[in-house]
Amino acid sequence: MVVTESSQISRPARAPGKRAENGRRAAALLGSAIALAAVLVLSLGLGARQLSPVEVWHGLVDADSAAYTVVHQMRLPRTLLGLLAGAALGVAGGVMQALTRNPLADPGLLGINAGASAAVATAAGLLGVASFQGRVWFALAGAAAVSVLVYAVGGGRTATPARLALAGAAVNAALYSYVNGTMLLDSASLETMRFWTVGSLASAQGGTAAMMAPFIAAGLLPAMALARPLNALALGDDSARSLGAHPARVRAGAIVAVTLLCGAATAACGPIVFVGLMVPHLVRALTGPDQRWMLPCCALLAPVLLLGADVLGRLVARPGELQAGIVTAVLGGPLFLYFVRRKVRA
Repeated sequence: MVVTESSQISRPARAPGKRAENGRRAAALLGSAIALAAVLVLSLGLGARQLSPVEVWHGLVDADSAAYTVVHQMRLPRTLLGLLAGAALGVAGGVMQALTRNPLADPGLLGINAGASAAVATAAGLLGVASFQGRVWFALAGAAAVSVLVYAVGGGRTATPARLALAGAAVNAALYSYVNGTMLLDSASLETMRFWTVGSLASAQGGTAAMMAPFIAAGLLPAMALARPLNALALGDDSARSLGAHPARVRAGAIVAVTLLCGAATAACGPIVFVGLMVPHLVRALTGPDQRWMLPCCALLAPVLLLGADVLGRLVARPGELQAGIVTAVLGGPLFLYFVRRKVRA
């Protein structure tokens, strides 16, 4: 084999660049994990009663500690719920943006959360379903139905990102009008749903996270497995096929994963918006568009945002609290307008 001078020069030039890029991505992943660990401690320690990290630790492991009841009965369930729901919403948002090739895509903006909410409101108003075990199946069914509806209204196989966004916005508005009407017509439903509809972690109980975990795992696993095919799909269907991907299967698998993630998260803590929009944008700036790095980082940083919003809501309105869904909406609204303006100018 003849080794030319150009090959000797070019190989070392490419390798350090690739190593540096992977090092930057690994640093982003490690930083995300550290940020998540920090916000978990804050979520357990901050609230109407402040606990130091030492008190948090004793509250976790020592049943005789004065902080044990506060940590185990009040803060640990909502922290675990925020961890799972945040990971679900962040990964769902990343998958949706990759699938539609639309940086403004979000499970909430495309109507998936609204479908889950409408199904849960129907179950609560007509059947009296109030527990997570009952809500989750209705939420999954509603999310799946709206996913198919938005895809069909948006044009089916000829759907474009813009048409999907418009279809999702229309379905989203119609379904939330239905949810509000259901609550106003049924006072019992209103009492059950009024805090749930704004998105909250406060209703978490000891077994909520355990019941939610299988659904989240069933959505996260296929989403992570689709990272490489989603990278191929970003090049277009023809290029994806030439790389061995099957666009129809990838889309179907992605919709199933997003349905499971959004349905379970919405059933547990209500329709929390903008988490799936904001986090992928932040992560993309850190790791680039490679889904193999993006999705794990989304799974780590989205709980940071959701739990951070929950902690902020507890602190700004003490001794009461603002619901996490209100805080994420306040933070996400201006950011969404910024993304829209930047996209229009581009």
